[in-house]
Amino acid sequence: MLILLPPSEGKSDPRRGKPLNLADLSFPELTDARASVLQALVDLCRGEETEAMRVLGLGSTQAEEVRRDADLTTARTARADRVYSGVLYDALDLASLDAAARRRATRWLLIMSSLFGVVRPNDPIPAYRLSGDVTLPALDPGNGKVAAHWRAVLDPMVREAAGSGLLVDLRSSTYAAFWRPARDLADRVATVRVLHEQDGKRSVVSHFNKATKGRLVRGLLSEGADPRTPQGLADDLTRLGWHVEAGEPTSKGTALDVVVTEL
Repeated sequence: MLILLPPSEGKSDPRRGKPLNLADLSFPELTDARASVLQALVDLCRGEETEAMRVLGLGSTQAEEVRRDADLTTARTARADRVYSGVLYDALDLASLDAAARRRATRWLLIMSSLFGVVRPNDPIPAYRLSGDVTLPALDPGNGKVAAHWRAVLDPMVREAAGSGLLVDLRSSTYAAFWRPARDLADRVATVRVLHEQDGKRSVVSHFNKATKGRLVRGLLSEGADPRTPQGLADDLTRLGWHVEAGEPTSKGTALDVVVTEL
């Protein structure tokens, strides 16, 4: 099984650790593509600060994010699962899992990254600021869209990581644009979303959506559940105590709605 996760905007800045070395990351085939994004981001942030803030979508109090990105080529690194510190990763809390579950996480989890394309939880990365919807002026001249850059190169790596197993997609729409499963994978793709039901109405609540996804993944890792089909995943999540509704299979995969009534 392969579980695709989004990164988090919130990141913990490593205080110790080796400087960034792209050769240390999983999927060395992506080194050149990673180097292109890294250089484009660093060049932007070493230029006019106000322009860099505009391109990165930062507010007036976030200039320090630009200065941090300007130094990425020599930045200290830590495991990706320690650098990403948003709501999903807090709920997932990989460090508190037992050794067997942590080994599963290394094999099963793949995190989308605007800067690195995809990373494993144990890959050494620095804290950085680059959202998936940004356009970097010096990246891929004539386009510059981070999502398009990764969409052009990620398919072989995601397929390799998935092997013949189930592919579970928990990404947000921004990071879903980095890689979309082709029709030949549809019968083993499960796209999971979390809905809050109240007074007969259902909605997506961003913060709770992320926390619930973190708990879902934690449960699967802890149990060692390794379903082979979308329906098998729905059955496992139901066994773990979630209310799951499976849609009809489509050319894009099967949608699984996890419905919760309490936030």
